[in-house]
Amino acid sequence: MITFKQLEAVYWVVQLGGFAAAATRLHTTQSAVSKRVQELEALFDTPLFDRTLRAARLTEKGEEMFLLAKRLLDQRDAAIEQFQRPDVMERHVRIGITELTAMTWLPRLVSAIQASYPRVIIEPHVDTSAILRDKLLADEVDLMIVPDVFNDQRFISRRVGEVVNSWMCKPGLVPRRRLKVQDLIKHRLLTQDERSGTGQLYNRWFRSVGVQPEQTVQSNSLVALIGLAISGMGVSYLPRTFLAPMVESGALEILTVTPALPAAAYAAVFRGDRPSTLIPAIAALAQEHCDFGKIFQSDAQAPQTGEA
Repeated sequence: MITFKQLEAVYWVVQLGGFAAAATRLHTTQSAVSKRVQELEALFDTPLFDRTLRAARLTEKGEEMFLLAKRLLDQRDAAIEQFQRPDVMERHVRIGITELTAMTWLPRLVSAIQASYPRVIIEPHVDTSAILRDKLLADEVDLMIVPDVFNDQRFISRRVGEVVNSWMCKPGLVPRRRLKVQDLIKHRLLTQDERSGTGQLYNRWFRSVGVQPEQTVQSNSLVALIGLAISGMGVSYLPRTFLAPMVESGALEILTVTPALPAAAYAAVFRGDRPSTLIPAIAALAQEHCDFGKIFQSDAQAPQTGEA
């Protein structure tokens, strides 16, 4: 008879690329993982892994077993979520986030999840939006919180909030604080590229208003863009409320550019083909606690007006 432990062994060996990593994930020994795989192989009288190679590579039948294991484990997890009380539910949840969320309201979200699901373990993945999308498609994260730029029917998207961005630079770098976008692009712009959801949004905006920046310095690190802007290296689109203290202190100044930048909507995004009650519930918690207004918020801080 097939057991879930055997299916988990095959699944995690494949997902993590080896028996040792699977043993660590399953909190057991490498020999125990090998034994579970061997039990499955004996049950069906067929090898699941090609043992002539150093890496753990599936045979053709092994590929079939992996897909079966994944499907059955998903169904098991969905059943547990549906009938188990939140306070005793045990699960690893892999959440993909971008830098801005990590720097602002992530502590509030984690506290909210832990309060509702104290035995759920959060596994964070911090990366660019495009990489997180690929991880979601590859089943390497369960949920991502990113700019809402992916129009993909395989995803379910729940809007959580928005970020109002403004053009900012070192005071005095640009002689006129009010200018048209056609004049703005004559200056060096500090931007993000297509791997960033914000970069995708504003690249589309440039095209929609019929302009193309003449000189850019690209970085997908928000911290780096802020540092470059403060250093007078160019003009960048940056979160207005989040950086209000730096504007007030004189480290940055806001330019009024016509037309204005659109706000960047953020969404909690997850796959529609994964039966789960927990992931949509976490998305709802994200909607409740989203706040891009202040750095490193605790669960005691209330959202800032206009940033959630």
